[in-house]
Amino acid sequence: MLKSGLVSISFRKLTPRQVVNLVAQGGLDGIEWGGDIHAPHGNVAVAREVAQMTRDAGLAVAAYGSYFNIGPEEVLKFEQVVESAQALGAPLIRVWAGKKSPADADDAYRAACVKQSRAIAEMAAKAGIVVAYEFHRKTLTETDDCAKWLLKEVGHPNMRSMWQPRVKDPVDVQLAGLEAVFPWLTNVHCFNWEPATNERLFLDQDTGNWRRYLDRIAQAPGDRYVMIEFVKGDAPESFLRDAKALKGWL
Repeated sequence: MLKSGLVSISFRKLTPRQVVNLVAQGGLDGIEWGGDIHAPHGNVAVAREVAQMTRDAGLAVAAYGSYFNIGPEEVLKFEQVVESAQALGAPLIRVWAGKKSPADADDAYRAACVKQSRAIAEMAAKAGIVVAYEFHRKTLTETDDCAKWLLKEVGHPNMRSMWQPRVKDPVDVQLAGLEAVFPWLTNVHCFNWEPATNERLFLDQDTGNWRRYLDRIAQAPGDRYVMIEFVKGDAPESFLRDAKALKGWL
């Protein structure tokens, strides 16, 4: 089943209460809370407050969007990330697959990322929380081949992958990326950007691409969230328009 949501960092200038109210107004199902502003890593008290106001509004915590980067240069303690995720009641922690594109990552760097991925996957598993890579450029998931290699090499049942379109790629290439991580697929980030200019567009201006993506995503077993990430002009009104479009698709 596909559920709807918002990635909270789309509105970094809003308070958690304002984000909750906006998502409730838009009629979506849940929120991925960001670890940089709204639920800072390791601040358990804030995470508990955010979790309570989310539940009180009849919404779910879809995920914890951490800013943990696997790799040898990471200084953020994953224990803090898990503590915040537990306080939120988040079923999933989003992490970044390093800070290097595959072309810039030598064997030693890749090996360090694989080792650390296994360690954090196991740590989160003990807390009953799934870990998923962000599907993003300038990380080891920048290319389909490397994303698939990384997930296979880590080989831990608790390490999964999120997905989002790579804006400048044609639809068939986007779908190939989705297929690459399909066996490990968790949540999806949803947006509509003009490829040539990176201008943010409304979701209802999409030309049918998202319907193709969602048709395939809906075939994956289990439940997952499709969450709006960034909107035109960073405007709440744009979000409400996008929320209506997303609900229509789902």
